[in-house]
Amino acid sequence: MDQIDKEILKILHMDSRLSHKEIGDKVHRTGQAVGNRVTRLIEQNIIQKYTIETHNEHTQFIRIMMKEPNFNAFETFITQFYAIHECYKVAGSACYTLIAHFNPEELHQFIEKISIWGTYSIDHVIRKIDPK
Repeated sequence: MDQIDKEILKILHMDSRLSHKEIGDKVHRTGQAVGNRVTRLIEQNIIQKYTIETHNEHTQFIRIMMKEPNFNAFETFITQFYAIHECYKVAGSACYTLIAHFNPEELHQFIEKISIWGTYSIDHVIRKIDPK
């Protein structure tokens, strides 16, 4: 991956709706050249999916420390919560780290349900900082 690929990825992170021609204008390449690079980045699994970013009023980082190693059951359990945006099985002080967007009432209900699986810690996001 060269500097042009990195610039294309940065542009796509900011607005994935741009056409290859529009991106090409920004990186001084043709739209076709950008399209070829994007295709190659997809084939190399560097670009894995296109998505949207929505505004979330509340964001939490939730760490779960399991009592018992019932990982499959836990992973099935969390799929019922629309507010859980991402789930990572991690090594370290926790078994899982969740990124969630619960409002206060939903978070309270989630905590009551999650407590049977183990202990948890929650960090609430105060402000998002975009390093790009």
